[in-house]
Amino acid sequence: MIKQGEKTAVSKAPVIKKVLITQPKPEGEKSPYFDLARKHEIELHFHPFIIVDGIPSKEFRKQKIDIANYTAVVFTSRNAIDHFFRICEEMKVNISQDTKYFCITEAVALYLQKFILYRKRKVFYGADGTNKSLFDVINKHKEHEKFLYPCSQSFDSEITNWLKGHNCEYATPVMYRIISNDIKDVMAKGFDVICFFTPGGVKSLIENFPGYKQNGIRIGAFGSNTFKAVEEAGLTLDIKAPQPLAPSMVSALELYLSSINKK
Repeated sequence: MIKQGEKTAVSKAPVIKKVLITQPKPEGEKSPYFDLARKHEIELHFHPFIIVDGIPSKEFRKQKIDIANYTAVVFTSRNAIDHFFRICEEMKVNISQDTKYFCITEAVALYLQKFILYRKRKVFYGADGTNKSLFDVINKHKEHEKFLYPCSQSFDSEITNWLKGHNCEYATPVMYRIISNDIKDVMAKGFDVICFFTPGGVKSLIENFPGYKQNGIRIGAFGSNTFKAVEEAGLTLDIKAPQPLAPSMVSALELYLSSINKK
């Protein structure tokens, strides 16, 4: 029993101890994730919940979509960028320098630098990572543009519905497949926070664990489509990115950990 006037010992262990990032581990030692782990004394684990399987160009040709006929491309993920340019290279398609690129976030837009000479006048992105902000940008430029929306087989219909509803000429070339990874072993380790980056990651969780119960585990999600997937799975969303003060998942985790570990 603690007597009056005595001070209780305060544990220095953080409330959040183990965080699972549902993506591959960053290469090298320089990553803001590692800085975050050191600062807050947490264990970070990386394990992709999905496998991205590129569709061969031979199979793509069956869709009868002539990439060169389109003047704008809509990207909602780095996977889409990777496989769009892979297909172009395999099919020896020359992309015009006048092609416009519309991206869901600035991070996705900046990833284009891996493939093109980045010019802000040709690359556009939404202000807050939502489909609405992406639509606001597209709406300013949609006249006289023909849009490609590279996607997986389970592409987001909200974007295609918007393009259709605004009388845009568009095509949705399927360039890759999203396959759920086996995550049973990694989930057995037990985590305080799980961070998702795609709807496919959330789908993988539910497919691996039908009837999954959150049981106090905090969920983080990046992007409005992932927010929606978390909510549709019946899970509580605790950490959101991008947000005005948290443009990345790392910064969103930083804000959350700084808040929760002070309590």
